[in-house]
Amino acid sequence: MSTQQPSLQDDLLPLKAVHHLEIYCGNAKQSAYFYRSAFGFSLVAYRGPETGARNTVSYALQQGRIRLVLTTPLIADDCISPFLNKHGDGVRDVAIECSNTDFAFETIVARGATVITTPHTIQDKNGKMKLASVATYGDTIHTLVENIDYRGPFLPGFETMALDTLARPVGLCFIDHVVGNLGWNEMNSTVDFYKNVFGFSKFVSFDDKDISTQFSALRSTVVSNQNKWIKFPINEPAEGLKKSQIEEYITFNNGPGVQHIAMITEDIVSTITKLRAQGVEFLDTPVSYYDDLLARVGPIDEDINELAKLGILVDRDDKGYMLQLFTKPVEDRPTLFIEIIQRKGSESFGKGNFKALFESIEREQERRGNL
Repeated sequence: MSTQQPSLQDDLLPLKAVHHLEIYCGNAKQSAYFYRSAFGFSLVAYRGPETGARNTVSYALQQGRIRLVLTTPLIADDCISPFLNKHGDGVRDVAIECSNTDFAFETIVARGATVITTPHTIQDKNGKMKLASVATYGDTIHTLVENIDYRGPFLPGFETMALDTLARPVGLCFIDHVVGNLGWNEMNSTVDFYKNVFGFSKFVSFDDKDISTQFSALRSTVVSNQNKWIKFPINEPAEGLKKSQIEEYITFNNGPGVQHIAMITEDIVSTITKLRAQGVEFLDTPVSYYDDLLARVGPIDEDINELAKLGILVDRDDKGYMLQLFTKPVEDRPTLFIEIIQRKGSESFGKGNFKALFESIEREQERRGNL
């Protein structure tokens, strides 16, 4: 196996897509119930004392190609417990599907990545997978996941669960992007990390003129791998009259971390209708937003009255349009939330919606006393 590094101009790292997100939880059993009953994820696999894991319990959930694994420590340990004490429930691992873990690991470590775990094979009766992990911003990590010959439900060591009769799927298909929040003046160095270490390229960037309201602002740069299946927007605060949503996040998360997960649907009206009926709370969209919507974005297939009823936002770029809506935080801390998005050609991130979105977030911040 060659370990020669490809050039950053023609990077050939064998990274395919986001494989799964691991969320550390204070009570994974109850969190799994929430994601199953509210968001429609199915419980597909389990790992715990009954399967030979003595110190942790994990529930693997899936909908479409989206995989979440919720993990709780059973005893005080030196990894999960400190994470939970510091951050509360949150995303620990943005795992990346990889066709050659050894090569990818050696390459990114040679380029400066900090090692969490070296390449190692895990196996059970369903086959083998090879994993390795490196650090990224805050206490977040990336695990490289290579499927050697595994045919099981999630990862070796997990036991297949019976058909989930609780889950009520809502049409979520795959992860569109995962957003990281950084502290003051940390965005550029993190963008450089993904460009220089992972060979990602800059997909798009927004400055504080693009993302601002009367009170607050932020800057954001989106990086992606070659096939564009992995997209990571990186945010940092910008100067404003009051505390921005990024500053609020950093305060309550006690540092950088994953702010939100964007999930694709092919029918956002149906998905949001089901999610609202199942108890998911979304940010409010002012009725006035829809007064000149068609003048701003042009003709769309959806009924504007239905969009207004559900609060769905619309934006257009030169390739088409997109529809999106954001949940309120899914934790007690105002940290992690979920974005539901449908793309009809558009590759944008809703630039035309930034002002309306952030004003809605500011209203929630004000209610919490954090604006």
